[in-house]
Amino acid sequence: MLPILIALVGSIVPAPPVAPRPRLVVVITVDQLRPDYLDRYRPQLKSGLAMLLKQGAVFTEAYHDHAITETAPGHATILSGRWPARTGIIRNLAGVQDSATPLIGVTGIGASPARFRGTELFDWLKAAEPTARALSVSGKDRGAILPIGRAKEQVYWYAGGVFTTSRYYADSLPLWVRVFNGERVPFRAAATQWSLFLPERDYPEPDSVPYENQGRDFVFPHRLPSDSGQAALAFIATPTMDSLTLAFALEGTRALRLGVRGTTDLLAVSLSTTDYIGHAYGPDSREIHDQVLRLDRYLGRFFEQLFVRYGGGNVLIVLTADHGVTPFPERSRALGRSGAVRVTPDSLIQSVNAALDARAGRADWLAFESGMLMVPGRARLAAQGINVDSVIADVATRLRRLAGVGRVDRPADLAADSADPVVRRWRHQVPPDAGVELVVTLKPYSIWGIANVPIAMHGQPTDLDAHVPLIFWGSGVHRGVYGTRVRTVDIAPTLARLLDLTPAEPLDGRPLTEVLP
Repeated sequence: MLPILIALVGSIVPAPPVAPRPRLVVVITVDQLRPDYLDRYRPQLKSGLAMLLKQGAVFTEAYHDHAITETAPGHATILSGRWPARTGIIRNLAGVQDSATPLIGVTGIGASPARFRGTELFDWLKAAEPTARALSVSGKDRGAILPIGRAKEQVYWYAGGVFTTSRYYADSLPLWVRVFNGERVPFRAAATQWSLFLPERDYPEPDSVPYENQGRDFVFPHRLPSDSGQAALAFIATPTMDSLTLAFALEGTRALRLGVRGTTDLLAVSLSTTDYIGHAYGPDSREIHDQVLRLDRYLGRFFEQLFVRYGGGNVLIVLTADHGVTPFPERSRALGRSGAVRVTPDSLIQSVNAALDARAGRADWLAFESGMLMVPGRARLAAQGINVDSVIADVATRLRRLAGVGRVDRPADLAADSADPVVRRWRHQVPPDAGVELVVTLKPYSIWGIANVPIAMHGQPTDLDAHVPLIFWGSGVHRGVYGTRVRTVDIAPTLARLLDLTPAEPLDGRPLTEVLP
């Protein structure tokens, strides 16, 4: 018996020791960064992006697997590991707007995570390490708020030329933020110009495309207004905004002593400029080319500073995006996709609302956003004898007639077991209690239009809008290039496994075993 016991004991392989947690976890979300940019401009990437691509775990087939590929739903998904249908952030514009939590020091719409449901990575980290801290910064409120959920940590975004927060998080700005804002960098940028980073011969894209930037200022160089106040407002759509955001993040890590107190802390940075430039000039423009090259250099300097402060072995980095983007319909048609159009249902919705006003009194009875039709006043309409289902059926018929519309569905009719990716992404987007009556999907290369604002757009359940980069970098990461199709909901469970954390609820994603040591 003894030899058998010895043999059994000898056959037990001890579990590998859990690697110590890094001092700082850095999650970078580049708003509207398409993964093909990294391939297209790879020979010219020399710094931060180049480092991640060369030394990281690179997933070339990463996707947001929900329908509304917009900033708020995307950011809420990345560190929660859950679809929008479960985070509660199913809309972009209304994602964090909250008049009950006004901004500090500037005018503007208040913001908070009041609509967010459940937990995120930082909550799991805080449960394991109660003294852990988080800093989240962005050019946009939703880009700063949603990566850390409902946690009342240090959360700041750009508004009116300064970084601020809302009264959900604080009653006043700390000294380090006021000092940073006191430099007035965006205001002092008045009359400065954005010129090409490299010699003009290194950019193959034409610089004379009249449908870019609404037909105005579409040729380099681009100059900021000479008025300092106007320059500060326009600053967010220039490459230097990303540099400023990263500088603010570095100053915050110093002031808050992130990663130097014997615990693991979280730094979430959402860089917004690529989205502004992509909307204005499109994904095939010389401007987006130059923006990505500058982003590469900005990230390189940012990483250098982090490594000086913490050591490269003590930093874990993730880089991804909240969505992609579809080209201008004008470009798509020039390439032979004749059906590419802008779809603007505003007049249709307005006409139905006007008819309902005549019968039930004045109100915004129907609301339409990013392919979702909602009827906030359904109960009131029904109480006045109006057959709401009949109204919705009529709207669905009229929507199907619009050029560029591919399909119109009721959420309840979308089969749970469907292999159709469009159906799957809508089911991941819309929960049963959301009050969404119809979901509208456009034909390939068509985009939602904004009246009198002809820009490039995203927001569809298509791979063009859903495909994003995904890179993990750090001492505990198994580097390589992986072609497995993965989802952004896999980021949080993968980080949880790398950090030996326990998620507080069931997740929709899975740990990416390719990354794990």
